[in-house]
Amino acid sequence: MSLLIGGEELGWLGEGSRLFASGAAESSYNLSRDWAGAVVGAGVTLVAPEELLPGTLCVAISLMGSTTALGEQLPGGEEPARAVRALERRLGERAGAVTALNLAAENALIPFIAAAELGLPMIDGDGSGRVFPLVEQTTYALGGMSPTPLALAGASGELIVMETAPDRVEELLRPVVLSVGGWAVAACYPMTAGDLARVLVPGTVSLLLRAGVPGAPRSVAAPYGVRTLCRGRIQAVEGSTRLGSELALPSSPSSIVLQETEGLRRLVRLEAHNEIVLALADGAAVAMAPDQICLISMTDGMVVDVDKAEPGLKVEVMVLKAAPVWHTERGLALGGLRAFGIPL
Repeated sequence: MSLLIGGEELGWLGEGSRLFASGAAESSYNLSRDWAGAVVGAGVTLVAPEELLPGTLCVAISLMGSTTALGEQLPGGEEPARAVRALERRLGERAGAVTALNLAAENALIPFIAAAELGLPMIDGDGSGRVFPLVEQTTYALGGMSPTPLALAGASGELIVMETAPDRVEELLRPVVLSVGGWAVAACYPMTAGDLARVLVPGTVSLLLRAGVPGAPRSVAAPYGVRTLCRGRIQAVEGSTRLGSELALPSSPSSIVLQETEGLRRLVRLEAHNEIVLALADGAAVAMAPDQICLISMTDGMVVDVDKAEPGLKVEVMVLKAAPVWHTERGLALGGLRAFGIPL
């Protein structure tokens, strides 16, 4: 059943989207929240793909590049709509709905901006159920959908339409995004509502709305379950040699070592490459990708970015279970340890 998302609900969505989101700069999140609030108007209709005609064109919207750059180079305001219109021109067809690539912080809000600007409904779901660093690491791709043709709109008026093999998108996209100022809005993964219903992680927007209501438990934002791995204090942050340096990921490998402050008092080592992908307790693997491993500050309850972790910080390590499709053979190949350069 459809739901109208107005200003109050958008605030709940924003709060829910931050509960397990890493890499979100405060300035860019605030900018995206205010931007969405300014354009939402009477509201955006939230629908399941099954409520649309099966042939309806749906387009995924996502921020590409650096959230820090978004906070420094302000948007003109029309980037999401311009990206969709460019993709429509390439396809020769109008979009009938907007969906999200993932729902982490800014990426939960920018699709709503596109939907509001274009007068389209927003799909209740996303393409990951969590967040991965690469455009092709989605349940959409696992279901056989291609991210291209892809349209990119930059803050200085640039429009780029990209068409290439799915496994080359990230290689070509990253230097283009840098050349237009470090961030852009992408319209990608064009597909019918019938296909979207098959490949979507369903209901995740509704979950974040409920999780963002004041007083709601953080666990509401985890559709497939969450567990606390440990609580402890960070002892060291260091470079890592465990992860393959040949991978085309937008970060450098690192390791975070923390001492458990309760329970078994284990020494926990977190291996990271853009995100934490492996947790070892006294040398034994206790959590790994494709499940999402998050550091939560015990001071303010916010997610601690890997590049901002520092010795002395007291944290809780939480593990979000990934959608079942990520635990299939194909899902593990695309989002498991090998995808981050760690041999099993």
